[in-house]
Amino acid sequence: MADAPTLNTGTTGTEATRTDATRRHDPAVRGFASDNYAGIHPEVLAAIALANEGHQIAYGEDDYTAHLQEVFRSHFGPRAEAFPVFNGTGANVTALQAMTERWGAVVCAESAHINVDECGAPERVGGLKLLTVATEDGKLTPELIDRQAWGFDDEHRAQPQVVSITQSTELGTCYTPEEIREICDHAHQLGMAVHLDGARIANAAATLGVPLAAFTTDAGVDVLSFGGTKNGLMLGECVVVLDPQRVRAMKHLRKLSMQLASKMRFVSVQFEALLAGDLWLRNASHANAMARRLETAVRAVDGVEIVRPVQANAVFAILPREVSERLQKRYRFYFWDEHTGEVRWMTSFDTTEADVDGFAAALAEEMGR
Repeated sequence: MADAPTLNTGTTGTEATRTDATRRHDPAVRGFASDNYAGIHPEVLAAIALANEGHQIAYGEDDYTAHLQEVFRSHFGPRAEAFPVFNGTGANVTALQAMTERWGAVVCAESAHINVDECGAPERVGGLKLLTVATEDGKLTPELIDRQAWGFDDEHRAQPQVVSITQSTELGTCYTPEEIREICDHAHQLGMAVHLDGARIANAAATLGVPLAAFTTDAGVDVLSFGGTKNGLMLGECVVVLDPQRVRAMKHLRKLSMQLASKMRFVSVQFEALLAGDLWLRNASHANAMARRLETAVRAVDGVEIVRPVQANAVFAILPREVSERLQKRYRFYFWDEHTGEVRWMTSFDTTEADVDGFAAALAEEMGR
């Protein structure tokens, strides 16, 4: 058997150095559990290496973070200001803290990531009250917002100050620019600000066929959590302030929330690689195309029900539980609803046609047992 691959770390002086690191996984293993399972896009990995020479000032005073502001403004307008952070939960919590007062509350969909997938961080770390609304498709409307946006002068009730929406939603659906404009107009009339959780914002833009600004800056969104990890980055997200009048003390809250990277150049250069050209769109478009291919393939399997529209890079389905459990031993994926047996299959920038076809064949085989 050949030796496991080793990691060469470069040279120090004239002698090459070598670590004891070995590859601990089989790169041939594929899955549909999350777009976070994918590795780093090669162009992003190359950018990290590019930024690795010499010394740069720490904590965001580096040349890459300075240039990153121009990159984000090219997409979101001249007032946009980007604050790189470590992860999506950190971006959401920090952004929402900056938009609310101590007695403030956030109206969001019941299915929102901030409500169901962040371990109570908005409440426990951010000190926020989440006012949730049940939705059929993960999308809020002005009418749904009004179910929680009331009692603005009642000292017994947490004050609704922010509407948080997700694009694309946790249920794989996408808001149109017009829908987001209606939400923003309504929220602003109520004296509330609007936050957009954009963990998969690139997938939404690819689906809609519009620039990123069309459903953010131009639609009236005030603050954005911009996702990068699910679209090819190693780590890192950005809080993007689109309306500076709607936030307070972002840089201080970022540090207080333990989201200030010391070697921030390595976060910032990844976003430059993603956004300075069209890599963000190429990656998202490919992931979306693989989801559509997956939808078509599994629809052909008797006994599989696609239960939600496929608008980004997620496919939701119901099939016999025992089939799902057997299939999970061959391909990783998650149950979305334990009660109904609904599962979620995610595609990513590195999903191949062979991955999709192999999964569909395995599904058909398990369904036939």
